[in-house]
Amino acid sequence: MALYSEKVMDHFRNPRNVGVLEDANGVGEVGNAKCGDIMKIYLKIENDVIVDVKFETFGCGSAIASSSMATELIKGKPLAEALQLTNKAVAEALDGLPPHKMHCSVLAEEAIKAAIKDYYDQNGIEYDHSQFPDCAHCEGCHL
Repeated sequence: MALYSEKVMDHFRNPRNVGVLEDANGVGEVGNAKCGDIMKIYLKIENDVIVDVKFETFGCGSAIASSSMATELIKGKPLAEALQLTNKAVAEALDGLPPHKMHCSVLAEEAIKAAIKDYYDQNGIEYDHSQFPDCAHCEGCHL
């Protein structure tokens, strides 16, 4: 059995939505100190819908594939739906990741949430802080 699915290989070799969105109104950057992967997600949001999304990832093939798939899964979706995206859903959409690479799908989920939180913060939009586990300014707060 191959270590990586055909979908992982396809999104690694032909990543979708790569680059920078100059007019992004939500940007999230996360990293994993253990493996060195860094993901940056750029969102263009209009009327609470993600109308465009791009990413930059420094990392392994699984990190690139996870970023690519995650952007495909949220493009055109309302923010509420994008916030429900889990690392498990990203891995399943890629037809699985090896157990030692699941952290890559976690980074994709975290980067999307960080970008949405950035959008909310920049625009003074109230939100449920429990949706953002790393909400630094409101430790234990649940609006």
